[in-house]
Amino acid sequence: MTTAEEVFAALDGMGIAYNRAAHAPAHHIEDCIPIARSMGATVCKNYFLTTKSKRLYALLLTRPEARLVTKDVSRQAGTPRLMFAEEAPLEAMLRTHPGAVSPMGLVFDREQSVRFLMDRSLLALPRLAFHPCDNTMTLAMSTRDFTDRFLPATGHGVTYVDIRDTIEASEER
Repeated sequence: MTTAEEVFAALDGMGIAYNRAAHAPAHHIEDCIPIARSMGATVCKNYFLTTKSKRLYALLLTRPEARLVTKDVSRQAGTPRLMFAEEAPLEAMLRTHPGAVSPMGLVFDREQSVRFLMDRSLLALPRLAFHPCDNTMTLAMSTRDFTDRFLPATGHGVTYVDIRDTIEASEER
């Protein structure tokens, strides 16, 4: 069974309704936006982060247009300064790779080694789209199912952060 098939089986076991689409490999967020839009959802940008000591790992979920400022996210999350994590722990903890990072990988993090951070503004959206840990597929589900059913089923809590849009950040300069 592939990792994506395991994700779909986990969602089925949780009783979560979703739809999915197969497509050419989507390597950039710009490739994912039209796919998610055709599914009536907003694609999420995902960042796998760690601290300098590599004692804490975090997965940050935000909007595609959001501008990541790790200093701001770290402060809001109450963590030491976060930075991009290496590929090996991403593969080991979430069973995925760069270009396919997804909160769906949390189903494989049974020890809750990864802290989950989410842009609060995503809560206002009706549907969210993610890769099932494979960038040749996209799945979409209701935001409520994601926050109220999926995350609790994986044992992961959520820390909400507020991330500004790229446009807002540019206007401040």
